[in-house]
Amino acid sequence: MERKVKRVSDSLTECVRLVKHEDINGGSRLFGGRLMQWMDEAAGICAMRHSGGIITTAAVDNLQFKKGAYVGDVVALVAKITYVGNTSMEVRVDVYVEELKSGERHVINRAYFTEVCVTEDGTPVPVPYTIAPENPSEQAEWDGAIKRIAMRKERRSQGF
Repeated sequence: MERKVKRVSDSLTECVRLVKHEDINGGSRLFGGRLMQWMDEAAGICAMRHSGGIITTAAVDNLQFKKGAYVGDVVALVAKITYVGNTSMEVRVDVYVEELKSGERHVINRAYFTEVCVTEDGTPVPVPYTIAPENPSEQAEWDGAIKRIAMRKERRSQGF
């Protein structure tokens, strides 16, 4: 069965959060676990929008904390599909602190999430849509995803 094609932009997801006191760790910065929760939600929404179905997170790669965020900061999370396999999708989530006066954004985190399309009982099922990269950036993400998948398989074979 040939799958239908969607564009990356069809499921592009942006979530915006305000950092509040309950989001802060002992170092007065945004708690990493809270940020990871927000990122997982953004990735999940993006994958659900792409697949039109139920998904579950299977893996997170390359989680990189670049800068902190503080109480009162506006944090924008941008999620996009980078690769579609048989039952899984890779979603890149970029996180920014947004300067309110200028609207300028500064990257504070980035990660790749592997989301699996599942039935209500959790059984993996094929993703009904693929993507066709439309520009060099999307093609580079697709090519990078193939390399990340190979690295994940290699790590698993080594017991990691």
